[in-house]
Amino acid sequence: MGGDLSPERLVLAYAQGIFPWPSEGLPLLWFSPDPRFVLPLGELHIPRSLQKRIRRGDLEVRADTAFEQVIRACQQTPRTNQGGTWITDEMLEGYVRLFELGLAHSIESWRGEELVGGLYGVSLGGAFFGESMYALVPDASKVAFARFAAQSVQWGFRFIDCQVHTEHLERFGARELPRRVFLEMLAEALEDETRRGPWHLDPLAI
Repeated sequence: MGGDLSPERLVLAYAQGIFPWPSEGLPLLWFSPDPRFVLPLGELHIPRSLQKRIRRGDLEVRADTAFEQVIRACQQTPRTNQGGTWITDEMLEGYVRLFELGLAHSIESWRGEELVGGLYGVSLGGAFFGESMYALVPDASKVAFARFAAQSVQWGFRFIDCQVHTEHLERFGARELPRRVFLEMLAEALEDETRRGPWHLDPLAI
């Protein structure tokens, strides 16, 4: 509990498998769940129906062209069974500063010049820590995630940290791991060089 959301503290926390998750009326809370929900990229599975959806080509996926728009949309988009958001203005400011340092990234779904979905997270070494995603049209966040996951394999990332279980990410191959195992994986991933932004996605076939 406590502390701030400076880039230095955020990097230190993520490097130890810890992430912030504020709760209204309480000091800043930090979490390291056990078990941890993780997508080892060697086990990535993209459902055929989603592959077909991507090949339709009506959604273009870009990286790091609208970071602040994406995190603000994640903050403001209503979610089922949630009365509010954990993305406080202080969090937004902290992650925008990380983006300016090339350590936070957005993956965006565009329909023409309209931003219709996406996700954001933090990259350190061979690990990507997913934070939040949103969609304004069907499949927009799924297409962005699938496109990014495939790119992550090409870039040599080891895993995507999904934090806690969701059925949506389980379909891609994410699974629960004991915290001890996750921290061992993280230590190995941090030995890899960090790919700083801004990112540019390669043309990939899915």
